[in-house]
Amino acid sequence: MVRGNLLEEPVDAIVNAANGHLAHGGGVAGVISRAAGPELQQESDRLVAERGPFPTGSAVVTGAGKLPFKGVIHAVGPRFGEGDEETKLVQALTSAFQRAREHGWQSVALPAVSAGIFAVPLDICARAYLKAVQTSGLRNVRLCLRDQPVIEAVLKELNR
Repeated sequence: MVRGNLLEEPVDAIVNAANGHLAHGGGVAGVISRAAGPELQQESDRLVAERGPFPTGSAVVTGAGKLPFKGVIHAVGPRFGEGDEETKLVQALTSAFQRAREHGWQSVALPAVSAGIFAVPLDICARAYLKAVQTSGLRNVRLCLRDQPVIEAVLKELNR
């Protein structure tokens, strides 16, 4: 776990906290999209047009546009109230790590998926992050956090 800027992480790819339509307007997704440039949203729109919306728990890769990464992995995390949020969040992150392995990437950084505008409670998120990371099969997974409440929830879960 690191405190910092996801866009400055020394990794092969970053994970985006995405919605099923890959509409990167707000939150972490908006920050990533603006930094990557219009190519990222254009590729995302093309994927959704070809395949339809992506279900909760899935992950898909796009190029990184102007960002210094080999790709961006869009993990579709759950929204609070969908039910079984912890399982769905573990599934989304596990899918993201699988996409990284399929591309031969050994290092990824991820933000607090589903903890922001999707409003999944932080204790649920912290458990899901740690479960997914422990089984990632990757050389280096960096949980890149900015908000103190999320950091505290992950630290509390680590201490269990």
